[in-house]
Amino acid sequence: MSGQQISEKSFWVQRLSKTTLRALHILGIAGAGGGILLSVEKSFWLNYWYLAMSTGIILMMWEIFRDWRWLIQLKGVLTLGKLAMLCLFVPFANYKPELFILVLFLSVIVSHGPSGLRHYSIVHRRQIDTKKEIKG
Repeated sequence: MSGQQISEKSFWVQRLSKTTLRALHILGIAGAGGGILLSVEKSFWLNYWYLAMSTGIILMMWEIFRDWRWLIQLKGVLTLGKLAMLCLFVPFANYKPELFILVLFLSVIVSHGPSGLRHYSIVHRRQIDTKKEIKG
């Protein structure tokens, strides 16, 4: 997309697709998070967990295919860190609520932090800009 213009129709399809994926991801996080934080039986929130994980992976792949440098920017590094923390749910099952809260805080930092933080490259030790992204 760098240097290229996309059609208005393509822009809107991409924008609405990404927004829909994000909305489904947040729904999954809310459902799974409620179950985890309130110690609800797993069978009641497991489908929300699947929704959150599948949409999260799709959103992550969207970013990587759009521009691989996402992986070396803090927004990508912290997202991979969040995935690692979610993997800790298995060996540290008693700490799921605490791990979930930490993942949630990192999510807010990644989503709402200043661009200088989100676009900071751990390789270049400075902010790097990537291809223009479709917000959503």
